[in-house]
Amino acid sequence: MRKGMWLAGTALAILAGQASVQSAWADNADAVEAERQPIVVTAPGGAIDADDALRLTGADIGRAGTPDLLGALTRSIAGVTLQDAQGNPWQPNLVYRGFTASPLQGQAQGLAVYIDGARFNQPFGDTVAFDLLPEAAIRSVTLFDSSAVYGLNALGGAMVIDTRTGLSDPGLEASLTGGRFGSREASVAGGFRKGDFSAFGAFQYSHEDGWRDHSPSTLYNGYADLGFDTATGGLHLKWIGADTDLTGNGVAPVELLAADRRAVFTWPDNARARYGRVSLHPWVALGEGTRIEGTLYAQQLKLRTVNGDAADIEGCEDGLLCLETVEGADEALLTDADGRAIADVLGREGYGVLNRGRLDSRAMGALVQIIDERPLMGGRNHLAVGLSHDTSRSLFGAATELGALTEDRGVEGLGPAIVQADGAIGPVGLVAHASYWGLFAQDRLPLTDRLSAEIGLRYNHVSIAMRDRIGTALNGDHRFRRLNPGLEFDYRLSQGLNLRVGYAQSNRAPTPAELSCADENAPCSLANFFIADPPLKQVVAKSWEAGAGGQGRWGGFRLEWLLSAYRTRNRDDIQFVASDIRGRAWFRNIGATRRQGVEFTLKAMRGGLSGAFSYAFTDATYRHDLALSSPANPAADEDGVILVRPGDRLPGIPRHSATLSLDYAGRGWSVGGDLIARTGQYLVGDEGNDQPRLKGYALVNLRAGIDIVPGVTLFGELRNALDRRYATFGTFTDVGEVEMAQAPDASDPRAYGPGAPRRWYAGVKARF
Repeated sequence: MRKGMWLAGTALAILAGQASVQSAWADNADAVEAERQPIVVTAPGGAIDADDALRLTGADIGRAGTPDLLGALTRSIAGVTLQDAQGNPWQPNLVYRGFTASPLQGQAQGLAVYIDGARFNQPFGDTVAFDLLPEAAIRSVTLFDSSAVYGLNALGGAMVIDTRTGLSDPGLEASLTGGRFGSREASVAGGFRKGDFSAFGAFQYSHEDGWRDHSPSTLYNGYADLGFDTATGGLHLKWIGADTDLTGNGVAPVELLAADRRAVFTWPDNARARYGRVSLHPWVALGEGTRIEGTLYAQQLKLRTVNGDAADIEGCEDGLLCLETVEGADEALLTDADGRAIADVLGREGYGVLNRGRLDSRAMGALVQIIDERPLMGGRNHLAVGLSHDTSRSLFGAATELGALTEDRGVEGLGPAIVQADGAIGPVGLVAHASYWGLFAQDRLPLTDRLSAEIGLRYNHVSIAMRDRIGTALNGDHRFRRLNPGLEFDYRLSQGLNLRVGYAQSNRAPTPAELSCADENAPCSLANFFIADPPLKQVVAKSWEAGAGGQGRWGGFRLEWLLSAYRTRNRDDIQFVASDIRGRAWFRNIGATRRQGVEFTLKAMRGGLSGAFSYAFTDATYRHDLALSSPANPAADEDGVILVRPGDRLPGIPRHSATLSLDYAGRGWSVGGDLIARTGQYLVGDEGNDQPRLKGYALVNLRAGIDIVPGVTLFGELRNALDRRYATFGTFTDVGEVEMAQAPDASDPRAYGPGAPRRWYAGVKARF
C-alpha cells in the first residue's frame, strides 16, 4: 500500500512538473517544424517491406486503458497465440505462423526481435524476455514476414519494436490500475521538445498475487530518451532498465486441475532478472536522399532461477538413495559433490530437487547502414546497404540440491548437492563467447510505374566458443555461415489493390544453450542445465509467400484489408526432446518441418465506430520419419520412444485462429470488446499425434471508459468475461509417485497450462 501511494504521489508530481514545462515552452513550439520526425534505425534494411506487415501503434497497445503489448497482439492478430507454458502472464510462448519467441530455454526461437535497430533476442539462448520491455515507452510494434535481411532467427519473420521520443510523442500520460488477484499497476510516460532538443521518459510498475497458488510477480520497468534532431542529422541516447521477480509454476496434471484449478504441481519456480541497456542512434545526411544511420548498444542481464521439481529418487538398499530412470532400468546410487552416497532421511520416498541457475550475460553490438532514396524509372528507388555485429559473453552456473516434497508439493532443500558420476545430474560452470556478423543489402527497385521488386541479400557468420569452468565436457568451438537471398514482386493493380509474391531464405545457428545440451546420454533439466557438447547443424528456412492488400470504401465505412498465403520449410530443425530421466531433455536436429497457411485481416472505420477481424490457418507438420523420446506419453514403447510420420502435426500450434474487435468512441466515453478463438492443438510430447488434442477455446473481453474531466478517464476491463475454463498449452508428466491430496488416485499423465479465469481491472488515466 505504501509503495502504491508513493507511486501515485510520484505520478502526480511528474504531472505537475510536466504541465509547468509544457507551459513554459509553449511559446517556442511554433518555431519547431510540425512535420519533423526523428530518424532512428528500427531494423536492418530500413523496413522497406512494411507494405505487407502487421503493425500496432501505441494507441492499440493501450486501448484497454493501460499498456499491454501481449494483450494487444492477441486481440489484433489471429496468427499470434500465447501459450501459458510457464503459467505467468509475462512469460508466455508467443507463437506466430508456427514459430516461437519465448523467454524459456528449450523453445526453438524462430522469430527475430529488434528494438530500435538492435537485436533483443538474448545471446545465450536467443530467448525473448517480454518482462524486460518497457510497454509504456513503445511507439509501435510491427510483425514482418520472413526476410533474408533480418538475420538470425527470422525463420518465421521479425518483430520490430520502435520506442517513443519527445519529438514523436510530446505530452504526458499516466495511469493507475487495480484489479482482481491483487493486480495493481502504475505507469507514467512523458516527453517534450525545445528547438532541436527533445526528451522522453517512462516508468512502469506491475504486481499481481497470481490467480494460482504460490504465484506472485513484481516488475519495475524504465525508459529514457534524449534526442537532438535537425534537418541534416540527429542523435538519440536511449536507456532501458528492468528489475523483475516472476513466479510461474507451469503446467499441472489434469486431475489436479479438475479438483482445484488454482493448484500447482510442484513449486517454487521463480526467475529474478535485472537488465540494463544503453544505446546510441546517430544519423547524418550525406546528400539529398542519402543518409548514414546506425545503432550502437551495450546491455547486461543478470538472471537467477530456482525451480522445485519432483524427482525419480527413492530409498534403496543399505539406507541410501537411488536415481531411477524408465521402468525396468538399473538404478544408480545418488551421490554428492564428494562422490559419497547420499543417505535416505525421509523413509524411502517424498523426495524432490531444487534446480538453481544463474546467468550473467553481457552483450554489445552495432548496426550501420546507408539509405539512399531517389526517383528511378517512374518510381522511387530505396536502397539500404549495411553491416551488423553482435558480440556477447555469458557466464552460466547451475547446481541441483536434494529436497523434500511438502504436503502441498513445495520443495524444501535438504542440503546435499547431487553430482552423478555419469553426468546425468551435476553442477555446471560455463563461459560462452558468441560473435555474430552480418552483411546485407536490400533494394526496392521500381520496374514500371506499377511494378516493383524488393531484392534482399544477407551473409551471416556466427562464432561460438564455450569453455567449461569445472571440467572439459562443455569445451567447444563452433562456426556457422550462410548467404541468404530474398526477392519479392509487388504490383499495383489499381489505386486500392496491390498484389505480391516473394521468396526468402533465412537461418538460425544453434545457441550456446542448445550446443551444450545436445547429448542423449547426458540430458539437461528444464531449468537450464548443460552437460555435453556434440555438434548441431544450423536451421535453414526457405519461404514462399503470395498475397494481396488494399483499401477502399463501402457503405460509408473506410476499409483496409490484407491477405497472405505462405509456405516455409525448415531444414535440420532443432527440437528439445524429453529424456527418460524425469524433468530432463536434450536438443537434437529432427530433419525437415513445414509451416504453411493463410492469413486475412480486415479493418473497418466509420465515425466513432471501428472494427477489426483477423483469421489465420496454420498447418505445421513434420516431413521426416522420426523416433523421439517421450517417456510419459501413453503411446510410448517400453523404451519411452514414440514414432513420428511425415504429415504429423507439430504440437502446441492451433490450426485455426480468429479474432474480432469492436470499439465505439462517443463524446467523452467509449465501449469495446474482443472475441478471441483458437482451435485445439496436440500436446507437446505427442509429436506422433497419438493422443486427443487439447480443446479449443473462445474468450470474450470487454472494456469501457468515461471522461470525468477533459484529459482524465476512468476505465475498466473484464477479461474472460464468460469465465471459460480453458488451457493454452499441454504436455505430459509422470504423476505416479507424487502425492496429491486433492487428487489422491491421479494417474492421467496429461498436464495443462490453465488459462486465467474471469478478471476485472479498473483505473484512471490522464493525458496532457
